[in-house]
Amino acid sequence: MARSLRVAPEYIKKVKSALQRNGYPSQQSLATDIGFSLSTLKNFLIGKPVDYLYFLEISRKLGLDWQEIAYKKPDIQPFKPQPSFGEVSPFITGSPITHPRYFFGREKELKRLFNLLKRHPLQNAAIIGKKRSGKTSLLHYLKNITTTPIEKLRPEQKSDWLPYPESCQWVFVDLQDTRMQSREGLLKYILESLKMQVPKPCNLDHFMDVMSDNLFSPTIILLDEIGVGLQRCPELDDSFWESLRSLATNHTGGNLAFVLATPESPIEMAHNTGHSSPFFNILRDIKAQTIKIL
Repeated sequence: MARSLRVAPEYIKKVKSALQRNGYPSQQSLATDIGFSLSTLKNFLIGKPVDYLYFLEISRKLGLDWQEIAYKKPDIQPFKPQPSFGEVSPFITGSPITHPRYFFGREKELKRLFNLLKRHPLQNAAIIGKKRSGKTSLLHYLKNITTTPIEKLRPEQKSDWLPYPESCQWVFVDLQDTRMQSREGLLKYILESLKMQVPKPCNLDHFMDVMSDNLFSPTIILLDEIGVGLQRCPELDDSFWESLRSLATNHTGGNLAFVLATPESPIEMAHNTGHSSPFFNILRDIKAQTIKIL
């Protein structure tokens, strides 16, 4: 369990005044914004110990230097996050957050996304946001939060988003990866991720056959940097996208969904790059959701 920190007594007044100074009319409004319980926030504000990662996030939201306001015992070395989960800090500049323990906030967006994925048939979604707005981290969180052991999460961190998480299959596709930019490479990767037999040759027809015959569990394919696929990957042409749409809507019994991450509307992006495929219209014609993040 992560070490806890508390606000030093001499800084409690400063911490409380920072609430309204940062535009939060109440303690509840801040707790809702960052996705923490109200009791955790109250403990922070009155100088009681809270989890180290909670302490950092609340301090950041209030524009406070956590190292300055944290109570320090004599002869105690400053705490350093353990790298046991592959991360050295819960706030990573320039790199996506891959372990859910270090992911904060986005409660409203997560609720909408998981509501699309918890019922049958699965629904599709597009996450739209500017560069470095956290789209990739959000995709990793969707994939990992429901399967990460409780002891590796933060205390009180919500993980019961899906009723039967063990039955779901997740495939994360980064279209900036050159191995994903050829048709055969991408199709082979998807089948291997789902532990399905890779046909030879691994062309579109054989891929469709394998998926149609073997996909019986809820499966979500997370497509990151979809704009790269549209702009730079000639092998991912209209016939490719049309086949994916057909697979999701007609051949997998409602067990397949796509979640796309893009800087703009995928429908407009497809139009602007000369793609006429109806694949991106699945975000419109089967009640899929567009979720914008800032």
